[in-house]
Amino acid sequence: MNSLPAGPTGPLTDELRTAYDTQLRGVTPPGGSARIETDGPLTRVVGWHRGFVTGPRDLGVEGRDLDELIARQRDFYAARGEAVEWKTRAHDLPADLTDRLVAAGFVAEDSETVLIGQSAALTADPVLPDGVALRRVTARSDLDRIAAMESAVWGEDWGRLADDLAARIADAPENTVVLVAEARTEVVCAAWLVFRDGVDFGGLWGGSTLKEWRGRGIYRALVAHRAGLAAARGVPYLYVDASADSAPVLTRLGLHAVTTTTPYVWSP
Repeated sequence: MNSLPAGPTGPLTDELRTAYDTQLRGVTPPGGSARIETDGPLTRVVGWHRGFVTGPRDLGVEGRDLDELIARQRDFYAARGEAVEWKTRAHDLPADLTDRLVAAGFVAEDSETVLIGQSAALTADPVLPDGVALRRVTARSDLDRIAAMESAVWGEDWGRLADDLAARIADAPENTVVLVAEARTEVVCAAWLVFRDGVDFGGLWGGSTLKEWRGRGIYRALVAHRAGLAAARGVPYLYVDASADSAPVLTRLGLHAVTTTTPYVWSP
């Protein structure tokens, strides 16, 4: 059985979770040389820094057929010499999906909480520390500065992030809003907002902040600013896969937890 609970319940939460399952189970076109393929009920991305697989809430496949579907994804990426992430949610069906992923050699990474909020309710004038300003960026030099900031935050090379953001901007500039919070010439935080045509949700991504600038409202300001952009565009909801650090902040701002998501990763 899936070891994670199905998530909170209640009329609003159930409504938001249903909307999430209906509209957000696909993949935003990654741009660049990456491409999206399908295999049965699954959607997979080829050409990112590692493979990516996702599916509907109910795969409609069980037992041996499910094992074969899992093995086919693993072997597809193995033939390319690539790792692959299978994105699961706590309320996915069949309930033994994660057990079967583990049996096929996939390993769970850290879980995150899926949070959804109303754009209009989250909109506010950003309140930033003195000397810090928000700016939308598209230039490769700025994207490289974001990657350098993320590398400093996480203690590992995030250079691929600049490539990914550049590809997304080139592929769908109107649907990709990349923002930096700068203290003079230093990027202290960065976040982006991703839209999909015909979808009622904007995705909140990024938000990492340099350690010495945390706890000063910068992350909150970026959420409020992006909420305003979404509301102005007529996109009613924002969603985010939130880490354990970010989830309490976002919950206090008014987002609602609807489930958890856990990546299961196979590496060659």
